Amino acid sequence: MTVAEWSPLVDITEDDKEYLIKADLPEVKKEDVKLTVQDDVMTISGERKYEKEEKRKKYHRVERAYGSFMRSFTLPEDADGSKVSAEYREGVLKVHLPKSEKVKPKSIEVKVA
Repeated sequence: MTVAEWSPLVDITEDDKEYLIKADLPEVKKEDVKLTVQDDVMTISGERKYEKEEKRKKYHRVERAYGSFMRSFTLPEDADGSKVSAEYREGVLKVHLPKSEKVKPKSIEVKVA
């Protein structure tokens, strides 16, 4: 099997409450994924372990990469890294990064006297 450096693909979206990072991690076990936030940098790291090559099988093409990966992202100024949460399901890691309360736009009701 091929053991090579690889990097998971990600989508990053934003709404008025949070940033959402979706990382494709097919065939990576939950226990092999690590998420850290330090000094306004979020890092997703882990490993896709290679399968044992079976002697009885004839391989025609081996393109998928295995091994360790790491992706780092600088957090936006309005993100609250202390409240990050994550879920992992069906090979997709979803990281929820809330926006800071102090930065969110605030509506103030104007009362008519």
